[in-house]
Amino acid sequence: MKSLLSGILTARQCAACRFCCSFAKFESWETPLFTEQSIQLLSEKYGSFPVKKTGSVYTLDLDPFYKMHTPEEYAPCPFLNSTSGCMLADEEKPFDCKIWPLRIMRKGSVTVIALTPTCKEINKYPVDAVKKFAEQSGTGALIYKEAEKMPDMIKPYREGFLVLMEHTV
Repeated sequence: MKSLLSGILTARQCAACRFCCSFAKFESWETPLFTEQSIQLLSEKYGSFPVKKTGSVYTLDLDPFYKMHTPEEYAPCPFLNSTSGCMLADEEKPFDCKIWPLRIMRKGSVTVIALTPTCKEINKYPVDAVKKFAEQSGTGALIYKEAEKMPDMIKPYREGFLVLMEHTV
């Protein structure tokens, strides 16, 4: 499955930016989630990569990639090739990567689909257009369905994220 936002963001836009493929220490909560099965499959193909257990799933452990160990320092995803972009095939990419710059979050008793404020490419579009796309393309419904299967992907709501859709549990 390729990016779920390919109807609004082109692969060229994302490949030129790659901002979502590196993480500051204070953004470690945004690293993609992996199941044991996906770790095994990716390790067989690309070699081992650092992960740490988070709830019932795993996330990237980027601590080995930080050189200065300051909160603002960025570390690249181990699957990011500096010249060609993401090494993973579409079907290998974690769901979090496929929905970037959308995030599923818990805001009180409501589960929301929110737009990260840091994606420069998506911010070139009117918010109403992004919201309409999420609703009408089925992307929002698919995100909620995946979150039912992997509840650990639902993050606590953070200020600054624009809510596009709400779902009361």
